[in-house]
Amino acid sequence: MIYSKTAKTIETDRLLLRLFTESDAPEVTTLCNNYNLYKNTLYLPYPYSIEDALSWIKNHLDNFNSDKHYEFAITDKVSGKLYGAIALSNHPKFNNGELAYWVGEEYWGNGYATEASKAMLEFAFIEKHYHKVFARFFHTNPASGRVMEKIGMKKEGILRDHVMKENEYLDLVYYGILGHETT
Repeated sequence: MIYSKTAKTIETDRLLLRLFTESDAPEVTTLCNNYNLYKNTLYLPYPYSIEDALSWIKNHLDNFNSDKHYEFAITDKVSGKLYGAIALSNHPKFNNGELAYWVGEEYWGNGYATEASKAMLEFAFIEKHYHKVFARFFHTNPASGRVMEKIGMKKEGILRDHVMKENEYLDLVYYGILGHETT
């Protein structure tokens, strides 16, 4: 992982994590206006409009500069193709943050979420000096849990019937990792 503080980017073997710009809004809209993505995410609206994308992107730079949230586009390092998004919240009072991500359905199964998540853990622990990073997923989305396991996170618990999505109660599965547990 190579972090550029001035460019606000993180580089991995295949990916460039960078801040979103307004020009990403059409592609974000295309990727997010997908029922299969919606049903696996906590806050994504559906249908997803260009206004949703613009509203979401609008505060990313301010959030980054104020150390509130770090929200990056997951892009191909060579072509610049947008694959998804990854974010890390900052809870300075507790010295921890939540990792969250989504990848467009057409790019599922390529390891992009895992590669980006590993880089975000390094960013959290090396650059931001977090003590802990946690993440959560719906029990109906075990692929997200596999990403968390691949990056060394451990299952910490299940909040049963914690969220209602489409008139169905869903369990939220929590994973976490401490800074000294990373390799």
